[in-house]
Amino acid sequence: MSENVVHLHKPTDPPADGTAPTVLTVVPDAPPARPVPLWVRSGRAIRTTVTHENTKTAARTAARHGLYTLNGGRIVARRAWESRTGARYERMIRAAEAAGNLEAAEEWEERLQRFRAARHHRRMDLLHSPVDAAKGAAVGTGMGIGALVALGVVMAFNTGEVRDVITPLSATVDFIATLIRIVQVVWGPALTVGPFLALLALWAVGRKQHAAPAWALPANARSGEGEPITPSIVVKALRDLGIAPLKNAIKEMGDAGASMLSPITIAGCGVEVDVTLPSGVATNEVQKRRRKLAENLTRHEHEVFITIPPAARTVRLWIADSGALDEPIGPSPLVTDETLTANYKTGRAPWGQDLRGDAASLSVYQRHLLVTGLSNQGKTASLRALALWLALDRSVQFWIADLKGIGDWAMFDGIAQILIEGPSDDHVIQATEMVEDAVEEMNRRIEARRNDPAAAFPPLIVLVDEAQLAFMCPVVGDDRRPYGGSKATSRYFMAVRKIHNQGRAVDVLMWQGTQDPTDQNLPKLVREGAHTRASLVLGTDTQARMALGDKAVNGGAAPHLLRQGLDKGTLVVASDGIDIPAGQASITVRTHFIDDDPAAEIAERAKTLRDGATTLRAIDRSEERDALADIAAVIGDTARLRTDEVLKRLHALDAAVYREWNNGRLKRLLEEHGEEPKKSHGVMVVRRNDIARALANRDSGGSASASQ
Repeated sequence: MSENVVHLHKPTDPPADGTAPTVLTVVPDAPPARPVPLWVRSGRAIRTTVTHENTKTAARTAARHGLYTLNGGRIVARRAWESRTGARYERMIRAAEAAGNLEAAEEWEERLQRFRAARHHRRMDLLHSPVDAAKGAAVGTGMGIGALVALGVVMAFNTGEVRDVITPLSATVDFIATLIRIVQVVWGPALTVGPFLALLALWAVGRKQHAAPAWALPANARSGEGEPITPSIVVKALRDLGIAPLKNAIKEMGDAGASMLSPITIAGCGVEVDVTLPSGVATNEVQKRRRKLAENLTRHEHEVFITIPPAARTVRLWIADSGALDEPIGPSPLVTDETLTANYKTGRAPWGQDLRGDAASLSVYQRHLLVTGLSNQGKTASLRALALWLALDRSVQFWIADLKGIGDWAMFDGIAQILIEGPSDDHVIQATEMVEDAVEEMNRRIEARRNDPAAAFPPLIVLVDEAQLAFMCPVVGDDRRPYGGSKATSRYFMAVRKIHNQGRAVDVLMWQGTQDPTDQNLPKLVREGAHTRASLVLGTDTQARMALGDKAVNGGAAPHLLRQGLDKGTLVVASDGIDIPAGQASITVRTHFIDDDPAAEIAERAKTLRDGATTLRAIDRSEERDALADIAAVIGDTARLRTDEVLKRLHALDAAVYREWNNGRLKRLLEEHGEEPKKSHGVMVVRRNDIARALANRDSGGSASASQ
């Protein structure tokens, strides 16, 4: 019998046939797992049970209803105590004193004195009441028995039976005995059920008042999302703002804290309430905590607006319904009403809706306009909506420079007398010259008005969109005056200032749209010269003050708190041309958005009213002449000519076209055709051969590189 040998170690000698040996390794069995102790398993089970959601829900439910009953009893006891004592009056006195309202404190003190006098009179009456009560009971009993006996006598006389004399008295005694038996039967169960009914009543009071901690309330009550605004919610939100004097004053007021509030009124898609702050609390302290106040009211920051009404130490809260401001407003009346017309002097442009949901319309009569904000937030759309409405008044003239140049104002071709479209320095130069021409027109009108005080002129709207490009333009003219900048040498800046100073008197108005304002791209004197200042969302409080002014921002205007990308088209407006609630310095307007196609249809209606107009598209006036040929002409037979001499001869040739040409503009033209000015004896010159080569190359259609 053969035996199988199991090798426990790797063999060292190879087998004779050369095949690899089969090696079997015996692996010892793993030791059995140790049993989990009972206390560990029990702990795990308890932890699972305690942390289970059903357990948490049951615990919250039990705590909630238990606290409803407990706190309901506390509320009932407090009400009973206040009804029998002067505690309510004393609390109101403390609240008035905390709020600094001494007149109200004196009034409540008088009421307390009257209450105490009446209570003292009642207590004095109680000293005599036992005797009076005993006398009254004896007299009442005697009269009752006498009445029953008299009734019995009448019955006996009627029936002829003497025993009927006591029948009414006997029936009354039997009735009283029956009532006693009923009370004896009911008394036992009533004593058993009564406490439960009392507890149920206390629970109902506590449940109605939500008298339980927030963690114990149901999920919908804990979130508070969309919860209606009540006085207690507003007072609690103010108490938890983190302003110590306000918190302490509200604590001293107790339940009388609602005396700080005016009636809560419905205002559009939200509610409005005035809050009279206690002494020692400034209105700006509340304004600075807008986000915290909104969250305390279970609202988002953009759904709460804080303004300053005329009353001292008062803030006005407008609180939107949850999510209401995320809903779009309706289309513009310009789109829905094809019969709508405009009147520059007496009409008002339908611009949008205020936060109450009421129509917000703007008067543009003799008012310079500035609209600013961050990029891509609706600046051009809001500015264009006003211009489209005003275009329906055929008497109004438009000079428009769109320095963005992507067709946002293309529908005004045929309406505007001048339409410049493009972002280059050349377009900025043309826009500057347009504004300077408007200054000359203004001066002409002023002179005509001086000669004839009754002279009337058609309104002229000088509109520059993306005006920050004009202020930041680096080009310097031949007279060494920069086109951009904010100094007295800046041509665009000074032209705008002149229109701001005198233009409205003769209906020459400056409308500007800018983005991301700074002191460099929107100088102080220019922004303060606008009668109507409107701002979309901005990045900082400093920018908000640039856009609207310190007065509006101090009064609660906060375009820097709007949501970028979400509040497109929402403007904070400071102007006397729009209805602003009394005591406020600004109003928030959600503007109607008019897309390109509807805008083109409105423009067609305006063109029909105007019977057409010739628009000068001032893209590049030098295209009216052949600048390269003109350079060749002014050089003539001279081999080379200094660049400044070339510019002088071009100006003499056509001052209207070449008036603003400089060395840079000449250099760019030559480079476009493969040439450039060169130095000769240290002076920049233009060679006749270079110009001839450029002309030949252009006429033959060759490339710039070939000409070199």
